[in-house]
Amino acid sequence: MSHIVSIQTHIRDKAAVEAACLRLQWPEPEQGSFRLFNSTVEGLGVRAPRWQYPIVCELHSGQLHYDNFEGRWGDPNHLDKFKQAYAIEKTKLEARRQGRSVFETQLEDGSVQLVVEVQYGSNPGQLQESGGVL
Repeated sequence: MSHIVSIQTHIRDKAAVEAACLRLQWPEPEQGSFRLFNSTVEGLGVRAPRWQYPIVCELHSGQLHYDNFEGRWGDPNHLDKFKQAYAIEKTKLEARRQGRSVFETQLEDGSVQLVVEVQYGSNPGQLQESGGVL
């Protein structure tokens, strides 16, 4: 049985941010104070390719702060790829913490299908697959 899942991503997990950056082959994120165009923000700074200012993850609130000036200072597709990579890595981390197996498939449209195996019933050999597309 499969279900389509829609996810609104709140960025709260430092390990998943680090894994997302590694997945995208971006520099390792840094904790600190970051200047955006007209403000300074504290958080975990992510350097996206060719972005003038960092994407800053405020982990305690889950919010992202960034200034790409409607694409002039940074490609919005990079932000979308970062959020997708974070959602994938966070899902994998949480599934594995619960002892579940995770299988990932890259789809032609750029989305990623994750299948998480979960045990059901009293028989440890009975597995049910549950998947979602990110």
